[in-house]
Amino acid sequence: MTRTEKLLVELIALPSVNPAFIPQNAVGTARRAVRADARAARPYLSYGEKNVVDFLASVAKRAGLEVEFQKVLLGRSNLIVQLLPRNKIRQTVLLAPHLDTVGADDSQFIPRRKNGRLYGRGACDTKGSIAAMLAALCELANSRQRPKETEIIFTGLVDEEHAQAGSRAFVRSSAFRRFGHSTVSADRLKAELQTVLAIVGEPTQLRVVTAHKGSLWLELETRGKAAHGATPQLGKNAVLEMARIVEVLETSYAVQLRRRKHPLLGTATVSVGTICGGVQPNIVPEGCAITVDRRTLPGETDIGVQREMVALLNSKKLRAKISSAKLAPALPLETNPKLPLVRQFLRSVGQARPVGVDFFCDAAVLSAGGIPSVVFGPGDIAQAHTADEWISLASLERGKDLLLRFLNSLP
Repeated sequence: MTRTEKLLVELIALPSVNPAFIPQNAVGTARRAVRADARAARPYLSYGEKNVVDFLASVAKRAGLEVEFQKVLLGRSNLIVQLLPRNKIRQTVLLAPHLDTVGADDSQFIPRRKNGRLYGRGACDTKGSIAAMLAALCELANSRQRPKETEIIFTGLVDEEHAQAGSRAFVRSSAFRRFGHSTVSADRLKAELQTVLAIVGEPTQLRVVTAHKGSLWLELETRGKAAHGATPQLGKNAVLEMARIVEVLETSYAVQLRRRKHPLLGTATVSVGTICGGVQPNIVPEGCAITVDRRTLPGETDIGVQREMVALLNSKKLRAKISSAKLAPALPLETNPKLPLVRQFLRSVGQARPVGVDFFCDAAVLSAGGIPSVVFGPGDIAQAHTADEWISLASLERGKDLLLRFLNSLP
């Protein structure tokens, strides 16, 4: 078993499910269990990133790396691991995977190796990237090839699977400016961004990604007038109004979006995900709500999308109240592939041109905060969030080797 595989095995066995995914009816039970009995509380200790943060911090310290913690939410901190160059810092590379996972049953926290694959929650999304990135950094720290002028920062981020609180806190903090840029002004920092690159860990099949779609969730609500089911003509059916809106979104609007194309991302999309209306069969429903998933392209804005949706509905004589269902904006990513460090990374992994992906991740948050970002990591997004999530061990090891090759190429 390689060091990278061993690291991933240990990470899978340490649950770090995002607390946002605790079932609502279990929240009170969890609090009572924690207060009453540690054994009873064990199922609820799967939530939060703390155990993974503590474990990774110990691994980094054993490799002689500097370790810091950035508090983000109650009991949840970003992990910041720093490898300093031999000389003055002239550029910075961030390795930035997220530490949380989606929910799982207990069996998915037992790592299983079969046919060259490692199974378990987070194997590809995105503990495989954590293992590859930290293993590469530790190997570099223990070698004679430490960069002379490039600092390398491993930044383990919390809460990516929910509201990206970790990456949003990181770009708001002074942490980035401390890493080699503590004496420069904000304007100077902005001018020197070609000397900074964030590699955000996600399962990209080891392809360098410079663009991804944004994720906009909208709630649409129609209002009607309640009446007895025996006399529906006396009311106004909010569900019927919403049914017409759903048809417009899934037909006319979807066709409109297919005319917009991005060279790496293809087309924007719309999908109606949930619908809820009425209270019982014999009452004409006075309210109905849907949630809509709208994947945006670079250049589109959340406000612009809402306005075009309102205009389309108005043109069909339909009315709905539209509001955002996201806690924070989840914007698209588009990083210039001609930036020096991006070009160097592409050359290092043997990739002629960048690619795009449909999913949203922390890269857009870091990029919007002023840190040019790409996405890269072992594994395939098709396995993410599945009941039998897995990663190819060959992909895991190659990911570590490609990252180490790039880090070794830095001045």
